[in-house]
Amino acid sequence: MDVATLRWFQLVADGATVTEVSELELTSQPTISRALARLSDEVGTPLLHREGRLLRLTRAGAAFKRHVDAMLHHLDDGLAAVDQLTDPERGTVVLAYQASLGSWLVPRLVATFREGHPDVKLELHSLRDRTTAARHPDLELSTRQLPGRQWRVLLREPIKVVLPREHPLSRRPGIAVTDLAEEPLVAMRPTSQLRLATDAILSAAGVRPRIAYEVDDLPSLYGYVAAGLGIALAPERPGEVVLRDLPGRVFRDIGLSWPSERQLLPAAELFRDHVLRNAQDLVARGTSPSDQEAPQ
Repeated sequence: MDVATLRWFQLVADGATVTEVSELELTSQPTISRALARLSDEVGTPLLHREGRLLRLTRAGAAFKRHVDAMLHHLDDGLAAVDQLTDPERGTVVLAYQASLGSWLVPRLVATFREGHPDVKLELHSLRDRTTAARHPDLELSTRQLPGRQWRVLLREPIKVVLPREHPLSRRPGIAVTDLAEEPLVAMRPTSQLRLATDAILSAAGVRPRIAYEVDDLPSLYGYVAAGLGIALAPERPGEVVLRDLPGRVFRDIGLSWPSERQLLPAAELFRDHVLRNAQDLVARGTSPSDQEAPQ
């Protein structure tokens, strides 16, 4: 059945004449009359009968019309939903991000994007600093590069030694990784990307970590260190702690990724381009949580 014919049937059933439908749809009256006749043939029984200048519903037509109304309503809703998706200024963007980026980088990017695109809906999902992937995000801000996704490095964030204020090492201007060999370590859970980086830094120096506490997020990590429960390796964040550089300066990359196997919808492309253009500038102009450097 042709959708246009169903719409003509709906208009006639609601009281419009064939002439009025013809003028509204810019289609000849004979074309509309033949289409309505074919519709009755397809259904298998007359749907309309003539009363003077008007066509009236038969009992079968009235029963059929209820379902046509519902079908066309759902169809129009579907077309409107697709229109919202494909209109870059009214679409929805699903953004997943590592929790450690949620207190500074993500809010800046979202706020500046909404200044120019207020009608785009942003669905934000925290990854809790895990190495597992979010379910089908358009874009992901994280410190890991996943297979099957394009990846662009936005920033390089120094990883530093985090010490309690009264710790003996806090009085040294420089610290070697081997100086940490006997220190109790506050670390993220083994599934965290930062934990993987910490283990790699210590392993490269031949240091076997002494894990004193495992925590779920950076605020907890900083709180444990501030309370004197151990030291940590982490990016710089505000806290009652002392930060020292590692020799040679160690970084973690913060990047944006998106699917390789499918085309992003226009709204997601808008947000991706905004992030790629503005991430470094936003960090440079804002109060950065660490000494940010652009990737070489």
